[in-house]
Amino acid sequence: MRAFVNAAVWPELVAAPATEATRFHRTLPGYRPTPVHDLPALAGELGVGSVGLKDESARLGLPAFKVLGASWAIERTLGSRPDVVTLVAASAGNHGRAVAHVARQRGLRCRVFLPARASGARRTAIASEGAEVVIVDGTYEDAVAEASRAADEPAVAEIADVGASNTARWVIDGYATLFAELDSEPRPDVLLIPIGVGSLGAAAARYATRSGSRLVGVEPKTAACLTASLAAGVPTRVLTPGTTMAGLDCAEVSEAAWPTLRDGIHGTVCVTDDEVDAAVGELARGGLEIGESGAAPLAALRALLADGACVELRRSVGLDEESRVVLVATEGPTGREPRSK
Repeated sequence: MRAFVNAAVWPELVAAPATEATRFHRTLPGYRPTPVHDLPALAGELGVGSVGLKDESARLGLPAFKVLGASWAIERTLGSRPDVVTLVAASAGNHGRAVAHVARQRGLRCRVFLPARASGARRTAIASEGAEVVIVDGTYEDAVAEASRAADEPAVAEIADVGASNTARWVIDGYATLFAELDSEPRPDVLLIPIGVGSLGAAAARYATRSGSRLVGVEPKTAACLTASLAAGVPTRVLTPGTTMAGLDCAEVSEAAWPTLRDGIHGTVCVTDDEVDAAVGELARGGLEIGESGAAPLAALRALLADGACVELRRSVGLDEESRVVLVATEGPTGREPRSK
């Protein structure tokens, strides 16, 4: 399925954005809002009012947004469990590195479980933060199960960004900071967000409901778990044969995120690895080094405006020549070497 229109949006059921995490993030050394780059040439080419790109390629010392959720979830965890000396997490790459980064800052040990198809560059990046890297012979979901089992050990806490745990909910709360920063910008009419397990999407839905923006989720065609779940009306697991969008290579939506996504997202667009590869190159030629997951919203915007399979969703979100569009580029080139311009 190329695009899906969510006819069951019910904004009254969507919670307000969290504010406590944003106050916490503003106290951290090195905190600053990430930029929104104006892309006037792209807007002119595509025939929309404006296109902004929220650039998460440098966030609190890391090349991805994930540290916002990880840092807040760790803060809340340590507040309730002062006995903890080791953090464990499952990851496709960026979440694990964020947990390892914050663990080192706070003097804690860390163990990160990665699926076998995680790239060598991601493994190395996590190890560089001082974490023990455990390769699981299986998928991301298998890595999640291994991390959960490891958390049964004494003085160990799991920092999960998927599931129904407190940390999964705190991660969503932590991502509110990214969208609070958009309050200083003109309100987007249409916001495009990479989905993955849906934690960032849930935070985006809270923001979009308050701001009146229309929210479109972006998924790989080979890992479209939210699209399948919205179509079925219940969380639905999909097969994931693999994608270059490693951070979005997820078979199921987080339980903590699902109700908000169900009620607050207006639709989804699925993109291919080839389309995203082209988007990475396009952004690099414009001076923006963005990874595959982060470039997916640009590929989705092009599909929304050009693909006949997206006409219904385009009309549903009111995307036209006056629309202000914001793309959230969630990562720098974290999985492979940056492209030369």
